[in-house]
Amino acid sequence: MGLAVAVCAALGWFPGPLGNPGIGPFLWEKLAIPVGLIVPVGAIFLALLITDRVYREGRYTGREAAIIATGFSTVSATFMLIVASTLELMDRWTLYFIVTLVVTFAVTAITVRIPPLGTIPDEPHEDAEHDPEPEARGNRLRHAWDEAMRALHTAPSLPRGTWATFRDGVLMSSAIVPSILSVGLAGLLLATYTPVFDVIGWLFVPFAWLVQLPDPALAGKAVSVGIAEMFLPATVVASHPSEVLRFTVGVVAVSQIIFFSALVPSILATSIPVSVWRLVVLWIERVILTILITAPLAHLLLLVV
Repeated sequence: MGLAVAVCAALGWFPGPLGNPGIGPFLWEKLAIPVGLIVPVGAIFLALLITDRVYREGRYTGREAAIIATGFSTVSATFMLIVASTLELMDRWTLYFIVTLVVTFAVTAITVRIPPLGTIPDEPHEDAEHDPEPEARGNRLRHAWDEAMRALHTAPSLPRGTWATFRDGVLMSSAIVPSILSVGLAGLLLATYTPVFDVIGWLFVPFAWLVQLPDPALAGKAVSVGIAEMFLPATVVASHPSEVLRFTVGVVAVSQIIFFSALVPSILATSIPVSVWRLVVLWIERVILTILITAPLAHLLLLVV
């Protein structure tokens, strides 16, 4: 499916629902091409932050890798600017950025201790021998320096390390991009042409009502479409008069982290032991927790700041 969409997009032909600017062109121009280029190029400069590779080498357990991938792999600050601009929150940018950062960490701190993340085996990759982080004793600064020097002496040369990470990046891109053009497409089609997310949205209405968000039904629908694409919640409430609602939805869009147009295919392209159903359950948990934490803060801070 991803191959068929890619061929159509490369030829500039978007038949049927693919012709919707928010579906076919969006997937190809805003997601597939940038991700396909950024992943291998970025891998060159982020040799120590390729989570999947560290997991396969035995230095992360399955649970640790899953926590990093699903708890901290959120969108960039640049994309947060786009969300804030769409929601007319640029005059609150500093507050929005800080609250989003704090809430994302707080939600992750909670979700790692409950299922489904809490039930992932704390074991290394099946093809690797576990090489855990040594426990620091005595002077931590000295210990950190010694570990850094030890890593430096055992690290491969710059050309060899660069080539290895670039190769891994190309291989990962070849798995991610087709998934974006298939799994991501399915999510966007459901969000645009079916009432699926209207139904899912009712799951979050009680929590929106509990924290006194204006228009709880709209809030529920807005946050529910985030699982298809993280930018969609902002488009649903962009013109709403309530700044509290727009601010809360803006934080949820980033803190939820799990969305099918990019992150889910990226995780599924790795060997990290996180299935689709676990990702969906984790998404529900993150959305609910973010609403419960952010809305009271928005009610308080938007009146004070």
